Amino acid sequence: MTSTPLHAPSASGAATTTTQGPGSGALGPATRTLLVLAAAVLVLAGMSAAGEILAPLFLAAVIIIICHPVRFPLEAHGWPRWAATTAVIVVAYLILAALLGMGVWAGFRFAGLVRDYLPELSQSVSDIQAQLSTAGIDTQLADAVTGWLQPGNILSLAGSVSGTALAIGTAFFFVLAYAVFMAADAARYATASQHFGFSRADAIDRTTRFATGVRRYYVVNATFGAIVAIVDGVALALLGVPGAAIWAILAFVTNFVPNIGFVLGLVPPAIMAFVAGGWQLALAVVAVYCVVNVVLQVFVQPKFVADAVSLSLTLSFVSVVFWTFIIGPLGAILSIPLTLLVRSLVLEGDPRNAWLRWLSGDDVTDPEAPPPVEEGEDAVVDPSDEGPTDAEGGDPAPEVGDPAAR
Repeated sequence: MTSTPLHAPSASGAATTTTQGPGSGALGPATRTLLVLAAAVLVLAGMSAAGEILAPLFLAAVIIIICHPVRFPLEAHGWPRWAATTAVIVVAYLILAALLGMGVWAGFRFAGLVRDYLPELSQSVSDIQAQLSTAGIDTQLADAVTGWLQPGNILSLAGSVSGTALAIGTAFFFVLAYAVFMAADAARYATASQHFGFSRADAIDRTTRFATGVRRYYVVNATFGAIVAIVDGVALALLGVPGAAIWAILAFVTNFVPNIGFVLGLVPPAIMAFVAGGWQLALAVVAVYCVVNVVLQVFVQPKFVADAVSLSLTLSFVSVVFWTFIIGPLGAILSIPLTLLVRSLVLEGDPRNAWLRWLSGDDVTDPEAPPPVEEGEDAVVDPSDEGPTDAEGGDPAPEVGDPAAR
């Protein structure tokens, strides 16, 4: 099939020739979508392969974003830039040291707690098996229910928890190094609006919104996490559950995991309560967590988080699973900042993506929608809609074929 030449008048009145062939048109929507998805798969595969490097890097970036505002009041009081940067690094190190200390202590304390209660755990598993068999439940089903409660499995879990704590501690050494360089660069990037505030205003504004959203998200989660941890720790101590401080730290950490953090923080203390005090104590722990954690984490906290980051509940839940699969366990804690980063880089730079931003939970409007006309307001008439006018009198020019034009 041959291409057809098309003749169109140019600005000077001469005809120009363009060629419309099979390969000259733009890519169709389906083809563009497939290309975008293919590129995304390649990028995510590379991120997954480099997860051990990227996870500490992202964590250091988040810590510096949180601590960066410390420099502003110091510089306002006359501190030199290097001193303000040092203060940011010190605050970041204090946060990392507190997180590392809590994680390592809780991990080893949990392992020791399991070893101390190993005989009681074995007896509890035997009692469950006997009760299920007495109730007429099939042996295979009973084995499936009690298999994951076997002492060997719990002990292995305790060992893996302490091992994970050590691995996270090792990764923190890389985070410490990243934090130094990022804090120094952040001092320079803070002056971007002074140098490129005109030509790169949109990019600077998107970066500022992203950093603000990350800070608000972690401030809200840390606040609610501290409240939940204190209430849970006091309640577990009053109930006599072993390791109340461990479960309080676990409740604080799992509060940073959206939506499913409540379940992750409930299962270990419920199992320990069952081993130490039977079904009655385990049910009491579940009741306390349902009253405290569900009210705060499910009904109250999401409202503040939604106002801080503007993400839909579905996207928040999916992001936890997705980023954990991509970069490992730290992806669960960094899921919301990573999702905000993707939205800032991919969607917010193009006004045509306003629809996708709205689907993600962002509060945006259709940029192509006409401005609303208030009730009682006269419509504005465009003078160009009145037709051509006479150059001398200003009256509309008579149309061709009108008797008045003869």
